[in-house]
Amino acid sequence: MLLSGVEKIAVLRAGGIGDLIFALPALEALRAAYPAAEVTLLGTRHHVALMDGRASPVDRVLAIPPSEGINMRDGEPGDPRAVEDFLAAMRAEHFDLALQLHGGGQHSNPFVLALGARVTAGLRAHDAPALDRSMSYDYWQPEVARLIEAVSLVGADPVTITPRLAPTTRDLEESLAVVPGTDRPLVLVNAGATDGRRRWPLESFAATADAIADDFGVSILLNGSAAEHDGNRALASLMRHPSTDLSGRLSLGGLLGLASRSALVISNDTGPLHLAAAAGAPTVGIYWCGNMLSGGAALTRTHHRPCISWRLTCPLCGTPCLTSRCDHDASFVADVKIEEVVGAGRALILRDSREQKAESRNCEGSGGRAGSRKGSGGRVQGSETASPNSHPRAGGDPGYSAEHGSPLSRG
Repeated sequence: MLLSGVEKIAVLRAGGIGDLIFALPALEALRAAYPAAEVTLLGTRHHVALMDGRASPVDRVLAIPPSEGINMRDGEPGDPRAVEDFLAAMRAEHFDLALQLHGGGQHSNPFVLALGARVTAGLRAHDAPALDRSMSYDYWQPEVARLIEAVSLVGADPVTITPRLAPTTRDLEESLAVVPGTDRPLVLVNAGATDGRRRWPLESFAATADAIADDFGVSILLNGSAAEHDGNRALASLMRHPSTDLSGRLSLGGLLGLASRSALVISNDTGPLHLAAAAGAPTVGIYWCGNMLSGGAALTRTHHRPCISWRLTCPLCGTPCLTSRCDHDASFVADVKIEEVVGAGRALILRDSREQKAESRNCEGSGGRAGSRKGSGGRVQGSETASPNSHPRAGGDPGYSAEHGSPLSRG
C-alpha cells in the first residue's frame, strides 16, 4: 500500500548500465505512485554521466563511493571513511522512503538501513537483514519483473514493462559528429563483453554482419570501449564488407543517440545491448540460457529477438555451470547458430521497413510527413522529442554487484 507523507525517496541501484536500464520500469511505477516526491537514485558515476540533463523518472543521481559487496570491484581499494561520510550526508537528507533494488541484500540491506529513512523496503535473500517491507530474492526471475514487484511493496503499480530512455539533442549531435548521416541503414555490432563466457565468436559476428550487408547494403559499425579496439580490429579483418570502428569514440549518451538511429543492433548480452533497446533500436541479443531466464532481457519480441545458447556445462572441462562455475572462460554462447542470428536480424529489418512504409502512407493521407531514415543513418526518428548464489558476478558493467550472483556476469 502507498505510504503517506512521502516527500523524499532514495533508491539503491548501483550496478552497471544494464542494471540501470532494467530498473527503469520500476522507477516509472514509483514516479507514478509518488508524483510529488523527489526521487534520488544512489548509483555510480556512469549513471550520473548518462542521466545528467535527461528526462527520466528520477530527479537526482548520486554516485556512491566504492562499497564492499555493492559496487567495489575485485582488488579495488576501499575507503570506509568515504562510505561513512556519504551515509552521514544521506541521513541528513531525511528520506521518507529508502528502496533496496540492488540484489539479495546481504550487503545492500545494511547500506539502505544506514540511510536512516522513515521506511525501508526492497529485496531480501534468506541471509540478509530485514527491512520494514521486503520480498524474497529469488534468482530465477527476470530482473525487470523482479524490480517492478519490489516497488509494489510501497504501492507502486506497473505502468510499463519496457525500459525506455529517450536520446537528447546532445546525444544525437554527438552521434552525428562521429557517424554522419547517410542514406544507408546503420547496423551496430557489439562483440565485446567483460566475461569471456558471454562472448560469441568474432568469426560468427563477422559472418553475420557480412550476410546482413549482402542483403540490405547497410553500413556496419563496430561499437566498443577504447580497451576493445584490438578486438574490433580483429573482427573487421574477418569481414568481407568494410566497417567503422567506434571503439572509445562515443559517450554513453552518444551511444544512445546512435542506437536510436540504427536499423539493427547485434550484441552479446551486455550493457550496450540493453541501452540500445531502451533507445528504441531493434535488437538481436546473444544470450546464455541462465542469463536469459534471470537477467534483464527484453520481455517483448516485436523489436527484440534473443538467440539463446542452452549449454549447461563448460566446453573445456565439462563442469556443470548452471549454479556454479569452473575456472575457465571459454564461451558458453558459441553454440548459437549464425543462421539463427542472421534470420532474426533480417526479420527485424524487414519489419521495420514495412512499418516505415505504413507510417509514410498514414502521414501522407493526413497531410503530414513521415520521419525519414535518409540522412539520419538508418532509423526513423518519428515524433519523439529528443530531449542459490554459489558464486558472485566476476565482473560486468562498471560497479556490478556481487550480490546478483549470475553464473555468467554481465559487462
